[in-house]
Amino acid sequence: MASSISTGVKFVPEEDNFLQRHVAFFDRNKDGIVYPSETFQGFRAIGCGYLLSAVASVFINIGLSSKTRPGKGFSIWFPIEVKNIHLAKHGSDSGVYDKDGRFVASKFEEIFTKHAHTHRDALTNEELKQLLKANKEPNDRKGWLAGYTEWKVLHYLCKDKNGLLHKDTVRAAYDGSLFEKLEKQRSSKTSKKHP
Repeated sequence: MASSISTGVKFVPEEDNFLQRHVAFFDRNKDGIVYPSETFQGFRAIGCGYLLSAVASVFINIGLSSKTRPGKGFSIWFPIEVKNIHLAKHGSDSGVYDKDGRFVASKFEEIFTKHAHTHRDALTNEELKQLLKANKEPNDRKGWLAGYTEWKVLHYLCKDKNGLLHKDTVRAAYDGSLFEKLEKQRSSKTSKKHP
């Protein structure tokens, strides 16, 4: 299987490249390449069901593979090269990642200053809808759908008991640390069920 191929070199995302750090979680064998099987495993690790994980792995890898592999031919394995993930940045987004994948703090803060009206440091589902509407670029269905899906999955997985998506959670999603936290929480719950 393609995901088991390893060059023996461990990929380490650039410290200031939040987009690489975000995607690197899904690089389960840390070789700098994310195959659909790894995307599936990553989604399962953060608590997504089989169907969502399967659909996500297909669409994400098919959608991003060729963009992250400039000058390389088609690959039936649909690998995503983490180091080039900035090349696959979609439109209709928040602008929190710059063109190189670095975190733009002012754009992150803007999400909450413009859209968090009910609670200063959290978004309601309705406020999230307004954010998505505000970010939508004309004639950018693919970018809007990508952004919509990302935000809705984040809200589904991480909203609190009142349906709020908190600022610190969103920040952790951008830098990828949220995924590690969710994986630890999920494995902790699983180990408690099966001592």
